[in-house]
Amino acid sequence: MATMMVKARQLVHEYIRRDEEGNPVATQTALDHVDIDIKPGSFVAILGHNGSGKSTLAKHLNVLLNPTEGTLWVDGKDTSDMDNLWKIRQNTGMVFQNPDNQIIGSIVEEDVGFGPENIGVPTDDIWQRVEDSLRSVGMLKYRSHSPNKLSGGQKQRVAIAGVVAMQPKCIVLDEPTAMLDPNGRKEVLRTVHELNQKKGVTIILITHYMEEVTDADYVYVMDSGSVVMQGTPREIFSRVESLQAHRMDVPQITLLAHELKQAGLDLPDGILTREELIEALKKQGTIRRSS
Repeated sequence: MATMMVKARQLVHEYIRRDEEGNPVATQTALDHVDIDIKPGSFVAILGHNGSGKSTLAKHLNVLLNPTEGTLWVDGKDTSDMDNLWKIRQNTGMVFQNPDNQIIGSIVEEDVGFGPENIGVPTDDIWQRVEDSLRSVGMLKYRSHSPNKLSGGQKQRVAIAGVVAMQPKCIVLDEPTAMLDPNGRKEVLRTVHELNQKKGVTIILITHYMEEVTDADYVYVMDSGSVVMQGTPREIFSRVESLQAHRMDVPQITLLAHELKQAGLDLPDGILTREELIEALKKQGTIRRSS
């Protein structure tokens, strides 16, 4: 059987607050016996409101944190074994919320080349990787620009290019669009979907925006450190009341379809897009087909 890209079993993480003498005074459980399976080459979204534990999980995937209990394997390697640290980090790239925290070069192409240089890629190969990764995120024409002159969405695509240049098997994106306007969000999402579809990179998207997960292969919903729902986007969005109980907003189209259904229209569960709703209403005869 093929190795899972990510496999968590009963994963627990506790943050311990200490007093000035260093004595523990309080414990907060951020991950509470989490089980997750992510196949290589898949696009998986992890949803949750602030404080649900999703960002703590992201930090475990790149071994920025270690389990308090339970086990996490990334690409078949146990994250608790420090001998695996650099191998896991080479194969699992991280993109954070604020691209300014991740961009360090004064010119775009230098910034993208920093990661490969750090892991010992030969110079000729670095420049080829820089070109390929900037092309893959649609930023090649900006290679000589200063990152300071770029929009938020462009900066985030440069940050993604810097990760892609290291050729990881998996990219974890922790709220990558939270600081972007709607156009920037679209750019970044289009970019990561293309990396997944064209290059087979496993994508783990951590977000609280429901609209960003409609095209995922699989979705985990977290609340208070636990996985409370999981399934395909359609399965998840078929359960509007459950999502609302976990303080999640539902995409407006899904909510509208749900309310129309409750009002007596015979509509399928889990409608995700405007087009699907229009098609379902046409089948009902509620709106006329254009001739």
